[in-house]
Order: sequence, then structure tokens, then C-alpha cells
Amino acid sequence: MNQSFCKPRRWLSVLVLLTIVSGLHAQQTQANQERWTEAQANAWYGQQPWPVGADFLPSTAINELEMWQADTFDPATIDRELGWAQAIGMNTMRVFLHNLLWEQDPKGFTQRIDTFLAIAARHHIRPVFVLFDSCWDPHPKLGPQHPPIPGVHNSGWVQAPGAEVLSDPAQYPRLESYVKGVVGAFANDPRILAWDLWNEPDNGNADSYAHGEPKNKNEIIIGLLPQVYALARTAHPSQPLTSGLWHGDWTSLSTMPPLARIQIEQSDIISFHNYGWPEDFEQHVKLLEQFHRPIICTEYMARNIGSTFDTILPIAKQHRVGAINWGLVAGKSQTWIPWDSWQRPYVTDQPMVWQHDIFHPDGTPYRQREVDIIRSLTSGK
Repeated sequence: MNQSFCKPRRWLSVLVLLTIVSGLHAQQTQANQERWTEAQANAWYGQQPWPVGADFLPSTAINELEMWQADTFDPATIDRELGWAQAIGMNTMRVFLHNLLWEQDPKGFTQRIDTFLAIAARHHIRPVFVLFDSCWDPHPKLGPQHPPIPGVHNSGWVQAPGAEVLSDPAQYPRLESYVKGVVGAFANDPRILAWDLWNEPDNGNADSYAHGEPKNKNEIIIGLLPQVYALARTAHPSQPLTSGLWHGDWTSLSTMPPLARIQIEQSDIISFHNYGWPEDFEQHVKLLEQFHRPIICTEYMARNIGSTFDTILPIAKQHRVGAINWGLVAGKSQTWIPWDSWQRPYVTDQPMVWQHDIFHPDGTPYRQREVDIIRSLTSGK
């Protein structure tokens, strides 16, 4: 909570939060009962092709706001780039939404999501939509986005919601409207694979924007994340809900960080992130198999630190774990540049190896052998 608030304002915020939590208690109790059973989750997964895809942002957008705002929404680029994904056998994309887009123009945002889904369906791609995200810039703003910072990885990505909303419980009803509105609009849409409710919820962005984060961010989101699951379930979606584990000891529920336990206990299907060597990836898969639910890795593939298509994708297929790598086409997000660019921007020289992304902006593969491997594994040959 912002320490500049006077004491009465702090108490008012607490009372607002308690009112919201109390009002949602009945919804959460019902929603917990509606969580898919293991049998339901596995039956659903048994009807799906092996999920393989990428975290998608068109190369013409620096972040999720620029992707979706009316002035910069780019169906032509989306169509072209999803065509490249289809050509190598990908059947899903993980795509980030944003609460500010709903607040700005609910009808227009819904229409653009529908347009995206129509394009994706033509390419036999069913996306996983991400509602909230705790990574990178904690101060998102609508309107024109700043240009990429030269030589810096993901220099324009923004959090959803921003720090100002997280720190002010009086604004939480806006988040409720967003979750209910978006999930409700597409709750029975077969073009959607799943809902990822919150990306890396307890990420403190220590190497980039730590100075702009709420001091009690972790505690705030521990309270909010169960409510987001509850709100999403009020729409009775036919698609599963998830939120990806990304750090900590996953040996058992008792050893997990608090947010990871919430993610496991609330999710219909299990998702996780792993950018480690193949041995580390497989170890984490085996740890998650104890929960007897479908598993999808929603972030992997960082060539410069040992996570590659050559080694990870065969393991994922062996365990029938879905595999969604970060990045499809190199573009304004600059995610081919390594994370360490936040400390040492790649301005006078280029990285020896791309960290993420598969294609150059003209559709040429970064490495032909990679796309051959993806195509071979997804075709079953």
C-alpha cells in the first residue's frame, strides 16, 4: 500500500478490500466446487492434439497494448505470421490480453479478439489467452507506446494490472468487470484452448523495474489470485483455467511457495515455465506428474542458457506435455536479445546466439534445423 496515504485512507482501502472479498466469498466457494476433477481434465486433454506453439506477439507490436489497440491492431501481420506457425505444425499460441483494453473499449476489444480468433482458426491454431501479467513495466499506459530501447530485451512490455491498481483496492471492481467480461464473452468458444489467468504472479522484476513495484506485491496477489479464479468460473467456461508455476521447490505442496500452491490447487490443468537444461526440464515435468493432471509448459526455449528445441521438444512429446516456447517472429519486442541486456544493452554488437524467437521478420527461420525438428515432431514422422 502507498505509504503516502493518510491513515483514514488506508483504513478505507482495507474496508473496501474486505467488502470485495466478502462479496466474492460465496462465488469462490461455488467456483472451487466447479474446478475440473482429474478425470474431467484428463478426458479433455485426451481429445486434444499435442499442444505445440509459441508465446505470440506480432512483430509490429512492442507489447500487448500495441497489439490490441484499435490504431495499431494489425490483422495482416497476424495472419502472415500465424501462417508461418501453421506451416511448421504449431496448433496453439499463448497470447496476452490487458485489463486497460477492456476499460478503454469493451465492445471494440471483444471484436478484435473475435477477429484474432477467426484468423487463428483459419490456421488451425487455438490460443491460450493470458488475462494478467506481473512481468516488466509496472506502469502501463494506453495510447501510443514508446519505441524499443536499442539493444534491450522486451523493453516495452507492461504489466497487467499496473502497480497503481494493485495498490488501490478501490479499483479492484474494474478487474472484476474485465475478468467476467472477457471470459464471459468467449466462455464457450471452441476456438480457444485455455485461459491462463496470471503470468508469473509473484515476479518482482528485480533486474528491471523493481523500484516501481508495490512493496507488498506478493501479499496483494496472494489475496487476488484465488478471486480471479473464482471470477473466471462464474462464466462457466468450457475451456480449462490455469496459471503457470515458474520457480520454487515443487517436490510437494508443502514445499511450494504460497502462490505456487494456489496455482496447483485452483488450476484445472497444470502449466509451468522452464528455461533450463533438458535434465532440469524433465525433472520438473516428473515432479508435476504427481498431481495427475494434464501439463503444458507455457514458456521455454532460451538458446543461450541451454533450453533448445532440439533437446526440450522430444522430452515434452515423450511425456505428452504441451510445449509453448517464448517468441515466434523477431520484432519490436526484441526478445531475441538476452535478458542480460538490461544490464549491458547490445548496442554496438549483436548477441552471438538468439535467446528467443523462431523466424526473422521476413519469415526466414533463424535456424532451419529447428523448424525441421518442430515440423517432424508435430507431424509424427
